[in-house]
Amino acid sequence: MKKPEKTNVMRILDQKKIPYESYDYSDTDALSGTEVAAVLGQNPLQVFKTLVTVGASKKNYVFVIPVCGELNLKAAAKTVGEKSIEMLKAKELLPLTGYVHGGCSPIGMKKLFTIVFDRSAESYDTIFFSAGKIGYQVQLSLTDLQKVLPFTLADICDI
Repeated sequence: MKKPEKTNVMRILDQKKIPYESYDYSDTDALSGTEVAAVLGQNPLQVFKTLVTVGASKKNYVFVIPVCGELNLKAAAKTVGEKSIEMLKAKELLPLTGYVHGGCSPIGMKKLFTIVFDRSAESYDTIFFSAGKIGYQVQLSLTDLQKVLPFTLADICDI
């Protein structure tokens, strides 16, 4: 795998002096999160996807879960104090976050939203997630991630 070009996520991590590893798999045909995990040679439970939702209150929330899992909408809504939540429509993602579907990262969104990681992330020394561009991933510890991004942990994923 070649050394990736810098994305905004990597620049933010560099600026905050947060240690991370970066991966460029853009020359592969990996599309789904589980395909990305396979290309990286990683456990799909350790590779996370970023999902943007909208609550009944019209507030947006970001949930980060293992690529092989499904967001439990009821549990997610309860976690953020909403009556219900639903996935954001793909066409609304770029104007809201600055990211495209498949390249959405919890770091570097246009606005800071409430962010919840699935509690399973605690099981790993480091986790992988999008570096903010399709074909790019970063790997870092939750402890280091907390230095750049406020988030909570909850049981929000069905695997």
